[in-house]
Amino acid sequence: MVGPQGGPSQGPQPSRFSADGFWWWDGAEWKPALSHDRLWRWNGQGWVPAAHPAPRPSTGGAVGLTIGVVAGFVGILVLVSVIVLVILLTLGNQLANVFSNVTAALG
Repeated sequence: MVGPQGGPSQGPQPSRFSADGFWWWDGAEWKPALSHDRLWRWNGQGWVPAAHPAPRPSTGGAVGLTIGVVAGFVGILVLVSVIVLVILLTLGNQLANVFSNVTAALG
């Protein structure tokens, strides 16, 4: 075989893989190095069985975050309710006096 400069051609260029190993460069674009089912891996020459299927992304973090946000909201709601009850219980007589004065003034 003759290369572009008239000399002997070089063999196929070795595939370049990304740092995480999930992508390979074909000379024009990055392509996935794992099949969609994650059972096959591209080794630069062809597809071979993957030694260890890559773990699928876990949604445990999202569930934990959702539970934390809901628990925080419920906690704030309980705290505000306790503060309102304390205010009503300590100022109950004064509030009743204010309302009775208002009704007397309007009546």
